[in-house]
Amino acid sequence: MDNIILTNEQITKVKGLGFLKDKTTKDCFNCRVITRNGKITSQEVEIIANAAKMFGNGEIAMTTRMTIEIQKIPYDNIEKVIKYLNDNGLETGGTGPKVRPIVSCKGTTCQYGLIDTFDLSNEIHNVFYKGYHEVILPHKFKIAVGGCPNNCVKPDLNDVGIIGQKKPVVDLEKCRGCKTCLVANTCYMKACSLMNNKLAIDYSLCNNCGLCIKKCVFNAIESKDEGYRIYIGGRWGKKVARGIPLNVLFTSKEDVLKIIEKCILFFKEYGIKGERFNDTINRMGFEKTEQIILSDLLLERKDEILKK
Repeated sequence: MDNIILTNEQITKVKGLGFLKDKTTKDCFNCRVITRNGKITSQEVEIIANAAKMFGNGEIAMTTRMTIEIQKIPYDNIEKVIKYLNDNGLETGGTGPKVRPIVSCKGTTCQYGLIDTFDLSNEIHNVFYKGYHEVILPHKFKIAVGGCPNNCVKPDLNDVGIIGQKKPVVDLEKCRGCKTCLVANTCYMKACSLMNNKLAIDYSLCNNCGLCIKKCVFNAIESKDEGYRIYIGGRWGKKVARGIPLNVLFTSKEDVLKIIEKCILFFKEYGIKGERFNDTINRMGFEKTEQIILSDLLLERKDEILKK
């Protein structure tokens, strides 16, 4: 196929299937394989490796958003690799103005993880990446799940970012006012300190990482609320914006899924073609956006909004 000339229409069509033109070649594409939640099985690794050998140049690259790219697949092999991957339970995609593949840290197994990130991300993948796959949005919509405030996958730089939380609370009756306070010494944020010989927490500094909980030998500090902080309107790229947290600490996975759905519906309803979710929020105003998203108005009009 040395003399092949691909049209812009052909290139755009396969891009929608998850095949991005390799600029170093005339007719080859890099194939994005979706990993669901950043984790794949050893059997799936073998399948992807075999696909790279059979249809590409034998090389695999990792993307910044936890998907895998099989390198340099000739145009004529695209249908073959799609069928091979589909037959083995894998899929390609991850492009276009729609919900993008979910990014997840390994909070489920990490010593700092406060939530089951793999499980939550997998459910978000099924409900929104797959369930909303045919829903065209004003622009791409990125979701990230982080297990704790260490922010390894930078959730607050995504359209929607979820971060695991554990809010500490002090039981003053149990606090002995120890001169060497293990809790205060543990706190990286310097939010814990002794005041009037009692442990105190400055919640304006506390990031709910949970590292201080159970550190006191007298059990003077425990977890009050555990759950999820949700940031909206983050973005990374040519223009950078940090997401703003909703003024609620969500305590159930069901609540998180509802908020994600309402954010997508909000973007579909109020977004202008070509603008990012952050632009829509800025145009509408954060307070109004938050008020709408925290209500159930969007869910009540779900069918109407999705028909547009």
